[in-house]
Amino acid sequence: MAATTMDQLVSLCKRRGFIFQSADIYGGLQGVYDYGPLGVELKNNLKAAWWRAMVYERDDVEGLDASILTHQKVLHYSGHEDTFTDPLQDCKKCKNRFRADHIKDGKCPNCGSTDLTEPRMFNLMFKTAIGPVEDSGNFAYLRPETAQAIFTQFKNVVDSTSRKAPFGIAQIGKSFRNEITPRNFIFRVREFEQMELEFFVKPGTDMEWLETWKENRLKWWEEQGLDLSKMHILTVPKEDLAHYSKATYDLEYQFPHGLEELEGIADRQDFDLGNHTRYQDELALSAKVNKNSDSSAKLALFDDTDKKWYVPFVVEPSAGVDRGVLAVLTEAYTEETLPSGETRTVLKLKKHLAPVKVAIIPLKRNNPDIMKLAHEIKANLLKTGIGRVMLEDSGNIGKAYRRHDEIGTPLCVTVDFESIEKSPTSVTIRNRDTMAQERINVSDLPAYLKDFFLK
Repeated sequence: MAATTMDQLVSLCKRRGFIFQSADIYGGLQGVYDYGPLGVELKNNLKAAWWRAMVYERDDVEGLDASILTHQKVLHYSGHEDTFTDPLQDCKKCKNRFRADHIKDGKCPNCGSTDLTEPRMFNLMFKTAIGPVEDSGNFAYLRPETAQAIFTQFKNVVDSTSRKAPFGIAQIGKSFRNEITPRNFIFRVREFEQMELEFFVKPGTDMEWLETWKENRLKWWEEQGLDLSKMHILTVPKEDLAHYSKATYDLEYQFPHGLEELEGIADRQDFDLGNHTRYQDELALSAKVNKNSDSSAKLALFDDTDKKWYVPFVVEPSAGVDRGVLAVLTEAYTEETLPSGETRTVLKLKKHLAPVKVAIIPLKRNNPDIMKLAHEIKANLLKTGIGRVMLEDSGNIGKAYRRHDEIGTPLCVTVDFESIEKSPTSVTIRNRDTMAQERINVSDLPAYLKDFFLK
């Protein structure tokens, strides 16, 4: 089977309502996308799977949902104000801008001109005014990552939950980076979502936990349907490590545009908690407050064995939601040639990720008895908790099957004349992947679907 192309995915996403260009009627906003009716379901299902694996299925992780607006000092002491930059070059001929490390052989990637400006550093963070007066002291940043709020709320979480290391704080949320050259559909954008875990461990155990989380995350992506033969573990070279990192693994996936990072797993050491604690120490000194070993300002944990405070190290698995959506779409997209010679496009998504779990298809939408039964079946199936159940009333059974193949619906339930004319009442269930059909009594349908989706 030929590799999935980006054009195929972009076409499917627009045609079937997964992803649209933001402000499309005004020509679009570069690097910003909107998730349509099916895209929001897929995205939410991926996030729910991550949250379930990180928080519900573990006994050592708490959740957090922090604000997007971020205090300037947070990003100053985290190092972002000084280091969160990219080298920028302009082409004097076509007036386009590019990251300097994306320019090869000194030629503009757009027009080929060699008449380029000298590289200059460009800060990737978005600023926004706070309050009615815009001046240098009244501003905040839109957060460039979700991690810093976890660090600044570390003490509140520990105090309210009595957690001891090792433990983690998980968060899913929007982040913003003023990318110079957004590209490759939703892979590199200016507004995106992250799924991040900060896992706090005793110093000296961090490298062991780094290996543990690498294996954990690979297994999770496999459970989302990714073929591990299309993934590569990159040990990030020392010279390419982020300013906070002691060691990092990049889990790379073979996207349509090439092998690129899907998730990073970093050993952040005590960089963040240590830096934020140092700021608290400065505040204490400036206020002439006496410090002691268990200072309330310290972002630290107490070791019951050694009877002293310590700043934990942090292992951070951080994945992009949008990149995750792109990866599962890439993996699931399939074109099959049927015995009739027809080409069938099908999204072979894992059941738990499918935007629509079951489509109820009335054979005749102008038949009141068939429609009444279809509505009753949908109402009963919603009570099972399997996810979204859609009443498909297009009126053409063949087109309905093809549509739901293309959007990844695992099962279609057809209500036909036999359903209303014979007793006991029965319907036809069609499987997306095999296209096999079977007849089942309506009374058995909830149990059948629960077994199919929840086993």
